[in-house]
Amino acid sequence: MRSSYIQMFLKNKLAWMYLLTGVFVILAALLGLFISSVHYPITVILDILSSKIIETQLFGENIPLIAERIIWEIRFPRVLLAFFVGAALALAGAAFQGLLRNPLADPFTIGVSSGAALGAVIVLYFQISISFLGVYTLPIISIISGFIAMFIVFSVTALANKTLSIETIILAGIIVSSFISAVVSLIIALSPQEDARAILYWLMGNIGMRGWSHVKLLIPFFIIGACFLLFRARELNAFALGEEAAEHLGVNVRKGKILIIVGASLLTGAAVSVSGSIGFVGLVIPHFTRLLIGPNHKQVLPLSLLLGGGYLVLADLFARTIIAPSELPIGVITALIGAPVFALLLIRERLGRG
Repeated sequence: MRSSYIQMFLKNKLAWMYLLTGVFVILAALLGLFISSVHYPITVILDILSSKIIETQLFGENIPLIAERIIWEIRFPRVLLAFFVGAALALAGAAFQGLLRNPLADPFTIGVSSGAALGAVIVLYFQISISFLGVYTLPIISIISGFIAMFIVFSVTALANKTLSIETIILAGIIVSSFISAVVSLIIALSPQEDARAILYWLMGNIGMRGWSHVKLLIPFFIIGACFLLFRARELNAFALGEEAAEHLGVNVRKGKILIIVGASLLTGAAVSVSGSIGFVGLVIPHFTRLLIGPNHKQVLPLSLLLGGGYLVLADLFARTIIAPSELPIGVITALIGAPVFALLLIRERLGRG
């Protein structure tokens, strides 16, 4: 009986995909923990983590205080933050692509990420702090700015094309993103030199010098946004057939679109607020996932989440080790990798259709 279950599992492509994706995420996390400019034995790292998580040491190593601080206060939260940011951007990208039925749609191309970045830059520039929000001032304003940008995109689209065509939405998103980029550039130009450098470095995408406070800041928004989207797989599958067909299938199109946009904007705004602008994750990872597993969003959404998280952990590892002890902005790494990979994926898809 047990052997028959094992044989069924081995023949199940979907089960293999989840298994391999899980292994990829675990390996990425372990590499992110073990490899750095400051080297510690694996047994020491595992003892630090086990003593903090399960309050017992696995190997009984003598742990230096500086090693405990580096692993537990810097490296481990950085790996977690990279995973959650990558997972949020990839999941939001998969949702936007499914909603708009276009592989070029992602939080950047339709303006949500630019709007969220503008909100965060305004908070940083004017040192805004709302008393009743406290540490959540930055992510809340960032998320609201993302929603405002999305509202402007759809308003421009409605004025230009009453049918809200997909091409018009993407063009409106590019227009709004360009305008927002100009406003951000104006703020940078008006900033003192040190502040301008800090804002520019943040805009290039960076999760260095982040700790547990940033992880705790992101997780509530990540959970809410992910729940909004993971339970909308049926609606996204129906939208692939067109809105009229979705209505005939019993989908509440208006409600479904609003919930998907809210969930994706929550994820994007929260991710941008803690990491800055990191491009191509929400564009490439969902597209790559569809090539592997097909268009069914019941699999595309969770696999994009896992692959996006693991991918950004590896990208961050590369960013902080390639020119160690200095670091590259992680957004530079994702763009250098993502742009040619996405071009190859598009060429392959066109050749396949031909």
